[in-house]
Order: sequence, then structure tokens, then C-alpha cells
Amino acid sequence: MWAAFQSAKFWVTLGSILAGTAVALGAYGNHILDGSKEVSNTFSLSVEYHMWHALGLLAVGWQCSVGSKPKTWAALSGILFTTGIFLFSGNLYVFAVTGTPAIIAATPVGGFCFIGGWVLLALAAFLQKK
Repeated sequence: MWAAFQSAKFWVTLGSILAGTAVALGAYGNHILDGSKEVSNTFSLSVEYHMWHALGLLAVGWQCSVGSKPKTWAALSGILFTTGIFLFSGNLYVFAVTGTPAIIAATPVGGFCFIGGWVLLALAAFLQKK
């Protein structure tokens, strides 16, 4: 199973799916979601971070394709980005739509996942032998 997480194909596929999902949610937020300016801003922030980190998963896939073995740091970066999307963006989506966060404190934990993901992606690139 761990080998799948070190596969460029896995991360590019997941990143592409999550980027498409961000586009769809952005359209929903702009055209269907009713609410105050604050609700709109919260939803837009969620879409923005969702998209940036979906694109980050494409970078993880690239690092897995060009990086030397082991690809552990890049794979862990992808896991953190994905976790961050679900915790940070997912929690903000729920909050914007319902007015209640799905999980208290999930948003800051997701933010730390994003930061950790970028640090690990930088480490993967820095340690690359090629």
C-alpha cells in the first residue's frame, strides 16, 4: 500500500480530482450558495486553499516522478496536503453552509497540515540526488 503513496500517478490523479472538485465548489459558492458577505468570504477562502493544495498534489506527483528513492518525504507531503484539504477546507465548507463547524479545531489543524506539507515537499526536493 505504501508504494501507491510514492507513485506519481496516484498524486497527479488525486490532485486533478481535488482540483476539479474545487472548481465545482467554487461555482456552487458563486451561483447557488446564499448568505452574507461573511459566508461568501469563508466559502471563497475554503475554495482558494482547496485549489492551491490540490495543485500542490500535482507538485508532489512531479517530485515522485523525478525524485530519487525513497520518496517518503514527498509522499508524506501529499498525505498532509490531502488531510489539510479535508480538515481546513472541508470544515470551512460545512461552517459556511450550516453556520456550525463540523469539527471544532479542525481548521487550524488543517492549516498546520498545509504548512507541514510544504516543508516536507521542500525537504524532498532538497534531498533529491538527481
